[in-house]
Amino acid sequence: MEFPMHWLIILVVILVLFGGRKIPELMRGMGEGVRGFKEGMSGGQQNQDKTSSTKPTPPPPEDKDKKDEKEKKDS
Repeated sequence: MEFPMHWLIILVVILVLFGGRKIPELMRGMGEGVRGFKEGMSGGQQNQDKTSSTKPTPPPPEDKDKKDEKEKKDS
């Protein structure tokens, strides 16, 4: 088991080197990299399955009142 003081020193050094504003950007970039790596390892098959299984949503039905108004205007 490691002594927790080592981790504290490492965190302070990282904070000094990169600054408080840059650390969230670095972590976000690491997260996107890991996500991309996982997608690459899966071969992209999951993305193809998702796109082929989703059906387009049908347009909402027209209101009867609006349809009657259109017919009156056309007449």
